[in-house]
Amino acid sequence: MRYDPLSSVPETIGSLAVALAHTQRLLEREPAMAIVQAREILKSAPGHPHARLLIATGQRLTGNIDAALDTLEALAREQPQSAAVQLELGGVLGEQGRAAEAVTALRRAVALKPELPDAWRLLADQLEDGGELEAAHSARMEFLKVANRDPRLMAAGAALYANRIPEAEALLRQHLKIHPTDVAALRMLGEVAARLRRYADAEDLLGHCLGLAPDFDAARHQYAVVLFRQAKIELALPEVEGLLGKEPRNGGYRNLKAAILAHLGDYSDSIEVFEEVLREFPEAAQVWMSFGHALKTAGRLDDSIAAYRRTIELAPHLGEAYWSLANLKTVRFSETDLTAMRSMLVRDDLRDEDRLHFEFALGKALEDAADYASSFAHYDAASAIRRKLLPYEAKQTSAFVRRSKAAFTPEFFDGRRGAGAAARDPIFIVGMPRAGSTLLEQILASHPLVEGTMELPDIGRLARELAGSRSDEEDEDARYPGLLASIDVAQFRVLGERFLEQTRVQRKSAAPYFIDKMPNNFLQIGLIHLILPNARIIDARRHPLGCCFSNFKQHFARGQGFSYSLDDVGRYYRDYVELMAHFDDVLPGRVYRVIYEQLIDDTESQVRQLLDYCGLPFDERCLRFYENTRAVRTASSEQVRRPIYRDGVDHWRHYEPWLGPLKAALGPVLDAYPEVPVF
Repeated sequence: MRYDPLSSVPETIGSLAVALAHTQRLLEREPAMAIVQAREILKSAPGHPHARLLIATGQRLTGNIDAALDTLEALAREQPQSAAVQLELGGVLGEQGRAAEAVTALRRAVALKPELPDAWRLLADQLEDGGELEAAHSARMEFLKVANRDPRLMAAGAALYANRIPEAEALLRQHLKIHPTDVAALRMLGEVAARLRRYADAEDLLGHCLGLAPDFDAARHQYAVVLFRQAKIELALPEVEGLLGKEPRNGGYRNLKAAILAHLGDYSDSIEVFEEVLREFPEAAQVWMSFGHALKTAGRLDDSIAAYRRTIELAPHLGEAYWSLANLKTVRFSETDLTAMRSMLVRDDLRDEDRLHFEFALGKALEDAADYASSFAHYDAASAIRRKLLPYEAKQTSAFVRRSKAAFTPEFFDGRRGAGAAARDPIFIVGMPRAGSTLLEQILASHPLVEGTMELPDIGRLARELAGSRSDEEDEDARYPGLLASIDVAQFRVLGERFLEQTRVQRKSAAPYFIDKMPNNFLQIGLIHLILPNARIIDARRHPLGCCFSNFKQHFARGQGFSYSLDDVGRYYRDYVELMAHFDDVLPGRVYRVIYEQLIDDTESQVRQLLDYCGLPFDERCLRFYENTRAVRTASSEQVRRPIYRDGVDHWRHYEPWLGPLKAALGPVLDAYPEVPVF
């Protein structure tokens, strides 16, 4: 149990103060040497209470608890009004297992000096260990009141505020090594992890924090946000509902609830919540932007544009508002818009997150103006910033493909025939992003027997859970997906049924089939086949240069770290083609491939063949997919609300002078398209 009882001890003056300060600094690094130094001070200043307290602390840190207690009991008799002595005494008594006496000393410490965070924290720990949960909770709430004035956390808070994330993380981790139950520090470290997009780490830290302090509402709000960012909607919604039960008018809580409802497809309810919040907080720029996202997905294009424009009026530095307009693919920026965006980019106080959004938006604006050289320069600058914020290692994807090919053999699948859940409900659309998957989803979702949902995270989440702590194993057979060979066959049915249950919240109609169009699920074809052997799997494939460059110039809200480098996206496409070719060999006919350009050129024939594969009767509405008013939750939402047009198929050719690295990375995959080279 670590703490610093001397943080509240006032400095004396002169050389004695220097000696005491030096000794105090020694305590954490060399407590034995600190004891020697403090005893030297006592030779010059016999009986000095601060030096004796330093000795007691050093004795505790070196494990000499009995000696520390003797020193402290004498000090407590002589210095009955010293909160620092009572804090150290309470800590030592706690380490001796004398909980009742420890509580008494710590209560005395906080009575003498209520702003001592360590005293409140240790008191809460002692009360909790003694089963006095209500009193422990009260003590922890008092700790939270004073923790933000703790100088040891103020430096970390300042670094966090200034977005100096590595510095904040280092300070907080060092602090938590000494004070592992400091819930304020746990919450701050959870925020650090969330900003770094390490959402699983953030979830663990904030969950631990809330285990210690269930009424720490700021931590619970952040916890709900982290769950939402991981698409754990079924867990996030109860958290925010609980917060709203305590503060029903809290704008932040209501904004999060509206975003969660939108993710669940409840757009009318989501929009209603946003409207209520904005009536009360009409100048909340971030809420206007979230409102715009919901309106866009619901198909209310003019209203979404107005919401984004209102965001810009209120917060012209928010680059995401400009990118959101650009990402509609239908808005053309004015010269005034271009001037405003360029003026933001010359500022030296602009956050990287805003800067990359302005760069992407300018790239799109100049593309529309046919200034392709300048457009590419802005896309390239945007991607360079994004790469720093979202690191990606291409070799890890290639290694995963190698492991998958080694694990998923014909013999492996033959030995597991009949495994998995028998349901035929899911239709998976996989492949590269920006390859026409949204168009395929819209076509299929226009059939009365099929419901479109969204890019569901559940298959990826199952895969990560299966990989678990064995992701760093050197033995490739022990790593995912090789470890699937050791799983009991009956477990695959359980996993399939779990997927169906988890995704039920996304199904709003009685249609017997539903679509999961998460493109990156191509990496999980083997798992999908094992747990849902009767599900349909469709591979959406587009010309490698058109597809890869479309990825490069698209800013994805989350994930897709491969897309911000022409070399990385080319290697990712090549790995994708290689893995799909493997499944064509080991599971012939299992995956149905749709070539985007063929779908554009011969729509009706391609749609009929697609419906045949899915076991669906032909329906004319699938050809009039653009009349479907369903919500569409991807970057292509406005494009699939119009009839098929061919203009975009060869658009990449305008940028061909700059695509050399992409061509080199693609290698033979580019020359062979739409066929597949031998791997």
